[in-house]
Amino acid sequence: MSQWRGSRSVWPVLALAVMLAAIPLIPRIGFTVAREGLWTERAVAVTPASPAVANWVQLARELKPAVVNVSTRRVQDGLPARPGPFRDQDPAERFFGARPRREVRSLGSGFIINPDGYLVTNNHVVDGATDIRVKLADGRELGAKVVGRDSKTDLALLKIEATGLPVVPLGDSSALQVAEPVMAIGNPFGLAQTVTTGIVSATGRVIGEGPYDDFIQTDASINPGNSGGPLINARGQAVGINTAIFSQSGGSIGIGFAIPINLAKSVVAALAEHGHVVRGWLGVAVQPLTPELAKALDVVASQGALVSAVTPGSPAMQAGLRPGDVITAYDGRKVGRTEDLPRAVAETPVGREVPLTVLRDGKTVSLMARIARLEEPVERVAATGEMGSGLGVAVQPLTPALARELGLSEIQGLLVRAVEDGSPASTVGLAAGDVIVEVDRQPVQSAADLKQVVDKHRGGPPILLLVHRNGESVFVAVSV
Repeated sequence: MSQWRGSRSVWPVLALAVMLAAIPLIPRIGFTVAREGLWTERAVAVTPASPAVANWVQLARELKPAVVNVSTRRVQDGLPARPGPFRDQDPAERFFGARPRREVRSLGSGFIINPDGYLVTNNHVVDGATDIRVKLADGRELGAKVVGRDSKTDLALLKIEATGLPVVPLGDSSALQVAEPVMAIGNPFGLAQTVTTGIVSATGRVIGEGPYDDFIQTDASINPGNSGGPLINARGQAVGINTAIFSQSGGSIGIGFAIPINLAKSVVAALAEHGHVVRGWLGVAVQPLTPELAKALDVVASQGALVSAVTPGSPAMQAGLRPGDVITAYDGRKVGRTEDLPRAVAETPVGREVPLTVLRDGKTVSLMARIARLEEPVERVAATGEMGSGLGVAVQPLTPALARELGLSEIQGLLVRAVEDGSPASTVGLAAGDVIVEVDRQPVQSAADLKQVVDKHRGGPPILLLVHRNGESVFVAVSV
């Protein structure tokens, strides 16, 4: 979990300006569908140990079977950097001219939300994984597929082939109170089924972990390996998903953070229905309005989002927003903090016109903006069998013009646009941006050429691919 997440250890830096074009804006799409069957929101029936104390023993007994261990394998470029004077004397670089790819394993947690095998974890637990295994409390270990994942909110929805599973009911994170008791369940350092308790230290925390920060802070002990596990309230409901810690040593010092479950509900529902999340886009960079800035801008306001830049051609520019404007209300709702604006945009259907109240040069100005869709670079979804005819890749013929645009030295072949999680292509380390130049020692120029070869190899010997990557060539053998 780093200082903030996973197993990395980096000091966070709280950004002052946030581009809404990169902000994870969470829609309400699919929420009704999810409520009807993807998860349950009932509370666990417990008998309090005393009138004022939650019965953590009973809650742990009820909920631990629904918390799982998530282990992954991934292929990663390069070897660990060699320290000191030997860093430039790596034998692999000296003899082969490149650092070889290596397999990396990692551990995390997750919890089951549907008895038919749907479970939630963090995106950083499964990001880039070529193989995902889920170990249940009863000892079974099953392969998992990624239904969908969202890097902006660090959430992923997995599916295992099992039925009749125990589940963790979901609660209402908006009802959380500071000092309310909570319990974390997970697999810190690979120690399965570990339970820790504490209280809610704060809500609405912005920790610089991403452009959409709204974390629950808790002093319940959270460590590397807890990522993706549930944060439970005294009613036996998941109110958060444990994601990050603040630590200079890599271990818990009593400052942990969880994604609010209300945010996760809408994301998980969208992932279940579409495999990705649709986001709105306004197209401005905003920063907090400090008293000094308000005085310099001649603005009589203590709240609002200060516009520092407007993206050309964006809904914001078309609406007439300018740098120096202070957005004080969006769609009839006050913008108290800078972080309030992206959350408001998040709930706006794409294509809808919304009113904006803006302070400009000491005057109040009313504008209308039509929200557009935020285009993600590549949306990676569950394997559907439609990408690469069984390889699990989406490809595009490489033309000279496209090669120049992308700065590639190759002028022919197939450009890999996306690789499906858990596919044969991902298993051998193919990645977006690779160029497939040859298939079985023959040049390849179209997806039809690739499909023809794949069909011939089904159930047979591996396909030999010649791949260009970062100015180098490498052969890859992939079985279909």
